[in-house]
Amino acid sequence: MESRFRDLPSVNDVLDDERVRHLVREYSHDAVLELVRSEIDRARDVIRNGHSAPELNTLVEAIRERAESGWRRLPTPVINATGVILHTNLGRAPLSDDAIEAMRAASEGYGDLEFDLETGRRGSRQGRVADILCQLTGAEAALVVNNNASAVLLGLAAVAHGKEVIVSRGEAVEIGGGFRIPDVLRQSGATLVEVGTTNKTYVRDFEAAITDNTGAILSVHASNFRVAGFTHAPSLRELVELGARSVIPVLHDLGSGCLLDTARFGMAHEPMPQESIGDGASLAFFSGDKLLGGPQAGIIVGRADLVSVVSKHPLARAVRIDKGSLAALHMTLVHYLKDEATTKIPIWRMISQSADSLSKRAAAWQSVVGGPTSVVSGHSTVGGGSLPGETLPTSLLSMDGTAVPGGATVLATRLRGCTPPIIGRIEAERVMLDPRTVPTHLDDALVRGVIESL
Repeated sequence: MESRFRDLPSVNDVLDDERVRHLVREYSHDAVLELVRSEIDRARDVIRNGHSAPELNTLVEAIRERAESGWRRLPTPVINATGVILHTNLGRAPLSDDAIEAMRAASEGYGDLEFDLETGRRGSRQGRVADILCQLTGAEAALVVNNNASAVLLGLAAVAHGKEVIVSRGEAVEIGGGFRIPDVLRQSGATLVEVGTTNKTYVRDFEAAITDNTGAILSVHASNFRVAGFTHAPSLRELVELGARSVIPVLHDLGSGCLLDTARFGMAHEPMPQESIGDGASLAFFSGDKLLGGPQAGIIVGRADLVSVVSKHPLARAVRIDKGSLAALHMTLVHYLKDEATTKIPIWRMISQSADSLSKRAAAWQSVVGGPTSVVSGHSTVGGGSLPGETLPTSLLSMDGTAVPGGATVLATRLRGCTPPIIGRIEAERVMLDPRTVPTHLDDALVRGVIESL
């Protein structure tokens, strides 16, 4: 074994390799030196396990791969050809050009984030975006935080800490990523009171559960699943009427934050914040980066007195939105004010694309790529915990995986290795690429990557 350790290249040997010297020039000597030492330590562990010492070239390539994966731009831009519009693993909603510019402008220098230019005194970062949210939803007041999980947690902690919160058993759900309503209630300091059954809950169930210690009624939109068949749930308006009689606030977690009627685009109707406020919800919570089409954010709209209580809670500062996201959200909301959401906000452009335009793009891809490909009919999905089970018709570039040694899995891996990486989906040994989620300016890059991969 000692001879194997002697065969291991030294630190200086590795640093003298031109590929490693290039890394030193691109980054720094100390950073690369630490990486070299770490990789040599790994090699020593390999030798201790009875294997031969890796050659110099193997060490250098491992170091280059670690530098590339650890130090390259994060996250790596990819082409989303999956057809999932709000792909959680790929960053959900892409921003509009105007929102990106607003974020860039807010990030490159100083701004009046919390400064009143008229009075010269401290201002609020919430003011302007809150005004637009009130205008769009009809709410009395609004508050923005860093995501919707924070919004719900903050709202419950401010309104119902130490009290009971009544929730339908069918809505005590896990939305995603371990975000469970019972856990959130526990962390907020409130006590969960479940009523009804998994499939049927009535207003009378809520009414029977009200006590002197009831702090709120919570309604949760089942955004990422659907219960069908023998079911019943009270409407939000019914719960609001009960809350009014009992002087108990009704909180509504909408999840996706959809400001446009999805029925216009051939899908089921998604609950809208303006409808929630119209029905009398005391507070409504929703996301900024789902069907709103903006950056990650949590939005609270509702009664002015309750929003004021929420804004003054100690957690509000811990979960406040940063200036870049605030700028992007503000510009995204402006698109709705100007009635240009379907032309300016990427996710709504994707949703509103016609089947004919998608068919033409898929055919254009196929005409250039040729080979073991064809155009087939398929379906896109919204994703991101929104509109479960709803699909949109599309046309797909279908690539025969059997034409590549190793099949569709190897072909999908090759596509992910392109620059930029191309992410598709596999169906029955075919790799499918959906033009709905690919911006037109990336068509050439996608076609080039497909040709290389085949």
